Amino acid sequence: MSNAWVIFKREFKGYFDSTIAYIFVTVFLAVTNGLYMFSFFTFGRAEMRSFFSTLPMFLVVFIPAITMRLWAEDKKLGTLELLLTMPMRTHEVVVGKFLAAFAFYAVALAGTLTIPVMLAILGEPDFGPIIGGYVGALLLGGFFLALGLFISGLCKDQIVAFILSLVACFALFMVGTQFIATFLDGSISGLGSFLREYVGVTVQFEGTERGVIDVKNLVYFVSMAVLFLMLNTYSLEGRKY
Repeated sequence: MSNAWVIFKREFKGYFDSTIAYIFVTVFLAVTNGLYMFSFFTFGRAEMRSFFSTLPMFLVVFIPAITMRLWAEDKKLGTLELLLTMPMRTHEVVVGKFLAAFAFYAVALAGTLTIPVMLAILGEPDFGPIIGGYVGALLLGGFFLALGLFISGLCKDQIVAFILSLVACFALFMVGTQFIATFLDGSISGLGSFLREYVGVTVQFEGTERGVIDVKNLVYFVSMAVLFLMLNTYSLEGRKY
């Protein structure tokens, strides 16, 4: 996987060569930390439930902003064909790009660790749900990144890739809500409940933010991420012929 490492370094460095990346991270941290601090000083609770309950909504926007350039930019610059003809396997390129995006996301998420540090200083928080919430955030982010990477591979324009990824992530978030489940159940009995339980990300993520890392949640996020990485690989393989 040395080729994947080469791609990883190239893509990860590319994030920090762009001022837009710094702007996105700054906005992400300002919004997430700012809203949490407002909630903390309003209710005075030494826990992060409010932070993790709103995080998926922010990731619906933030993750597509990370992935929109990964393939669309290569297509625009004409470097995609060069990448696919280099002496490396397609899945190595896909994995390298995914890991770079995941590392960048992890760096941004690490910026919120000031919150649990502050809670530890001011009180005695239960770190079980906090650790579970961060594990869930990494799993959810990995899934959305793989989905966004796949969609970017289908688009020639970064803005189009961003919009389509945002719509896809938002749809997965919404079908996991009770409101949509109830609405769909009213039209087709059991449809909304099925989508909420097995397709939407909300129920899967809620388990981790309670500090419970269920095998079902783990399998869901990992399998969905692997699925879209495989689809990304197959779609790019088709461009060779």
